[in-house]
Amino acid sequence: MRNTKRFTSLAAVAMLGLMVAACGSDGAASDATDAPAATGATGATTAPDATTAPGGTTAPDGTSAPAASGPKVGLVFDIGGRGDQSFNDSAAAGIERAQSELGITFTEASPNDDGSNRKELLDLAAESSDIVIAVGFLFEADAAAVGKSNPDKTFGVVDSAMLDFSDASKPEGVPYGDNIAGLVFSEEQGSFLVGAAAALKSTSGHIGFIGGVKGVGGLIEKFEAGYKAGAKAVNPDIVVDANYITEAPDFDGFNAPDRGRDIATAMYDGGADIVYSAAGGSGAGVFEAAKASSEAKGSKVWAIGVDSDQYNTSDPAVKDYILTSMIKRVDVAVFEIIKAQMDGNVKGGPTRYDLSVDGVGYATSGGFVDDIKDKLEAYKADIISGKIVVPTDPTKV
Repeated sequence: MRNTKRFTSLAAVAMLGLMVAACGSDGAASDATDAPAATGATGATTAPDATTAPGGTTAPDGTSAPAASGPKVGLVFDIGGRGDQSFNDSAAAGIERAQSELGITFTEASPNDDGSNRKELLDLAAESSDIVIAVGFLFEADAAAVGKSNPDKTFGVVDSAMLDFSDASKPEGVPYGDNIAGLVFSEEQGSFLVGAAAALKSTSGHIGFIGGVKGVGGLIEKFEAGYKAGAKAVNPDIVVDANYITEAPDFDGFNAPDRGRDIATAMYDGGADIVYSAAGGSGAGVFEAAKASSEAKGSKVWAIGVDSDQYNTSDPAVKDYILTSMIKRVDVAVFEIIKAQMDGNVKGGPTRYDLSVDGVGYATSGGFVDDIKDKLEAYKADIISGKIVVPTDPTKV
């Protein structure tokens, strides 16, 4: 989406229902073991059940939605926008649910390919919206600046690591105000569970991990650390290959399916039989590689998805090669900050979504992990209880 500077009002677009399949709103929750319709996060208001109001409009799922009486919301996607079958689509599902259940109106926009217009898009959103939601940590500094200039508006930043960690990583001269909320996740916990699943299902004792971009405040490294820890909890001798598509400040690794495919193919050729991709849109290439390698070898190899239940959102041709997905409930976080805004309960700083509130988890679509579900649930219980503390640094696994 090169040089995108437009906002599209979606409140009254009758064709919105056609977008639902593309953004995977059903897949984000329907078959995810740890993904109820809406859950409360630490410090966040629990989302209500679906409601129907007289005189409402038709929601994307065909149900009656409340009349547009809620706040105006500006959603600014990460690079790639709708259709990534992952991170951005999960955010889209959350805001569409808010439209359906809460009667909000919203606009949406996506940065250009190099992300150079992020601040411009936030400024535009703030002009017309009561609450602005930025999808991705790359918005942090710009959200801080725009939020300071608009103290009467609420800003939510998904994966805002600087808000999450009060240390030297916070840039000098860019204070975060009380009107900026960080929506953060315990990705290492969900990744532990899919790592355990990989080790339980691997017949070679050799698996792989592909990260999108290395060196962005340790964010993607959390996925790697959890995955390795989960796999080694099952099999201490398992071999885990790890590779990253790019390294910061090159963020193309989140939207490079061809490079994801090449790295995954090399891992499968090297003996790995399951590869977990935490690389946004690049994961589509990993799924293609799993299919191609399975057909070439005559024996099945698997891929593991991320963020959304990618069995339900990916090309039907590859879904039978997706063992499970690490669910990251960006949709719930987006819905809940909007609900909190309406209730007057938004708080600045981080709100964490972890296993204890089903903010992360694993998917069961396809039935490929049904035979090990009891073991995965036991690991989940141990993490929630504190018996297992999942590391966030892969060098310490």
